[in-house]
Amino acid sequence: MSAKVSALEPAPCSAEQAVTDLMRRARAAMETYENHDQTRVDEAVTALAWSIYKPDNAQMLAELAVEDTGLGNVDSKIIKNTRKTFGALRDLLRAKTVGVIDEDPDKGMVKYGKPVGVVGAVCPSTNPAATPVNKAMMALKGGNAVIIAPSPAGYGTTAKTVELMRAELKRCNHPEDLVQILPAPVTKDMTQALMNSCDLAVVTGSQNNVKRAMTSGTVAIGVGAGNVPVIIDDTADFDDAAEKITASKIFDNSTSCSSENAVIILESVYEQAIEALKRAGGHLCDSGEKSKVLDGLWQNGHLNRHVIAKDMNVFAEVIGLSPAAATAKFAMVEDDRPGPDRPLSDEKLSLILTIYRATDFADAKAIAKAILEVKGKGHSVGVHTANMEHARELAEETDVVRVLVNQAHTFGNGGSFNNALPFTLSMGGGTWAGNTISENLNYRHFINITHLVTTIGEDKPSEEALFGDYWTKYGK
Repeated sequence: MSAKVSALEPAPCSAEQAVTDLMRRARAAMETYENHDQTRVDEAVTALAWSIYKPDNAQMLAELAVEDTGLGNVDSKIIKNTRKTFGALRDLLRAKTVGVIDEDPDKGMVKYGKPVGVVGAVCPSTNPAATPVNKAMMALKGGNAVIIAPSPAGYGTTAKTVELMRAELKRCNHPEDLVQILPAPVTKDMTQALMNSCDLAVVTGSQNNVKRAMTSGTVAIGVGAGNVPVIIDDTADFDDAAEKITASKIFDNSTSCSSENAVIILESVYEQAIEALKRAGGHLCDSGEKSKVLDGLWQNGHLNRHVIAKDMNVFAEVIGLSPAAATAKFAMVEDDRPGPDRPLSDEKLSLILTIYRATDFADAKAIAKAILEVKGKGHSVGVHTANMEHARELAEETDVVRVLVNQAHTFGNGGSFNNALPFTLSMGGGTWAGNTISENLNYRHFINITHLVTTIGEDKPSEEALFGDYWTKYGK
């Protein structure tokens, strides 16, 4: 299917002029929007959510995304368009962002939420519909306007998504220009001009875009690359772990940054875990197939666009894997160690899962850390275990923002209905990943807070209370 790409207005003659015009319109829309109370703001957020959650729209945008980009599959993108949006709407409608958002009389503190301004939202080709809506919902929740910079590969889908969001805003009498898109054809210069001009740049996808946002002079939030390693220890429920890993790995053909890229299995239960993964739909490649994966998945040091994010039968046919691999849900390739010279320890964006054998849990943790040093540091790891001490060790010793226990990573990392992480499509990786946030992107990143401070009873401890222990130990 195809959709008409609707330019909101003819593009001016330069990137800077195009962005200047969009910014002018965004600020004009905000002048009206800033006068809205929380109820009206929440209505606008709900309108955006419905624009993609509506069944016909969710289906159409999923089909268009796969047609435009050639990445992922329709069924998964429908789930992404609906589940992520529903969860994000749940989170947003529970939060206060306009006017008084918090009050503590005992501390003499009242907090007021205020907009950050015009948000420049850079979005990836892997989620050309869901991510723009997700960011727009968070931006409007804070009283802001948003201008979306789509991936050129997904422009048609994102343009249609913006068209639908604007139509819903109009339907409930909100300014349509609260949500806009860069005009086609989108270029690096135009995206850069937006990042330079907006009040807050929020960048998901290309790490090149993240770095350029961070050096643009604009306040920027970027997120790091994923490359998730997951450990199966000797106390795990192997079939449960295998089913969750499989469901997560095959979702949208592994386009998610939270998709498992490696599984590390303890030596003592290696065969049991492998058999469980086979029962769940995995194919274990032999040495000949491993060579074909290495030769076919990477070309000239880069991932082969003809096989990434493709169905397993397409992947197998293109690189010449066996019929057994072609009928599997995903393929497993064993490797002996991770490292910068070992491409199988990198992010693969495909239905290939690297398998490592660990002598014990300490070795498994070391392998996970080595994988993250190749790519993905700061992002996340997972563990399937009945031993929470193992989970705590992993959290204490690994430089990541998220450690998921006994969960399908793709469905839990960006928020879930059975964990406490906020729903998002953008996961910060902290300073480990060169990011300014070490949590899931959420509405708090889209508001400024004014603190009204009044006096309270004096809260001043004695010198002895503060220095006493130090004096006793070291003297004055």
